[in-house]
Amino acid sequence: MAQESLLDQPVVLHTRPAIELDDEQFYRFCVANGDLQIERTAEGDIIIMAPEGGSSGLGSSKLIAVFDYWAERDGTGRVFGSSAGFILPNGAMRAPDVAWVRNERLSVLTEEQWQKFLPLCPDFVLELRSPTDSLRRLQEKMEEYRQNGAQLGWLLDPKTKRLHVYAPGAEVQIVDLPGRVSGDPILKGFVLDVPKIWAAMERK
Repeated sequence: MAQESLLDQPVVLHTRPAIELDDEQFYRFCVANGDLQIERTAEGDIIIMAPEGGSSGLGSSKLIAVFDYWAERDGTGRVFGSSAGFILPNGAMRAPDVAWVRNERLSVLTEEQWQKFLPLCPDFVLELRSPTDSLRRLQEKMEEYRQNGAQLGWLLDPKTKRLHVYAPGAEVQIVDLPGRVSGDPILKGFVLDVPKIWAAMERK
C-alpha cells in the first residue's frame, strides 16, 4: 500500500495558546515559507494547503483568465488569484482561488497594506474544489466569506458537477450541471460558462 504524502491533504497546525502570531508576524511566517500555500483560521490555526494537481491547476488558470478578461473591460474592480491573501474582519487569512474587489475599496489602502495581505473581505470569491479538498471544509469557508462581507460567492465542485451559490440573506443555492451562470448584479455583465471550465480540467 503506497504511503500518502504529508501534503496530499491540508495540514492544520494548532498554535494557540503556545504561540500567538499577530498579522505582521504571520505575514513574515508566510514569506519565510513562500513555497507553501498557507491560510489561517479565525481561531489562529495555521493551515498548510496541499499543492494543486494538474486538473485543478488548469481549472484555476482558466478561471483567472476568464475573470481577468471581464474585469479589464468592466473597469470597476481587480481580480486576484490564490497567491493573494486577505485578512477577514474575523481575523482569518484566506486565499480564495478567485477574488474580485471593487476599486473604491482598494484605493483607500495604504501602500504597506497593498504590499501585504489585504485587510478586507473580497466582494466576490470563488473556490474550485480539488480532489484533496473536503467539501464540508469548503462550505464552511464559503459561509465565512459571506459572514465577513462577501456579496457573492461561488463554490465549483468538479466531482459532483455542482455550483454552490452564496449571497447575503439568502439560502445557499445548489445548481446541478450548471451551464452559463450570471454574476449580476455584483459582477455586472459577467457570465461564466461552467462547462468550459470542466472541459479545461479534462485530460486531453
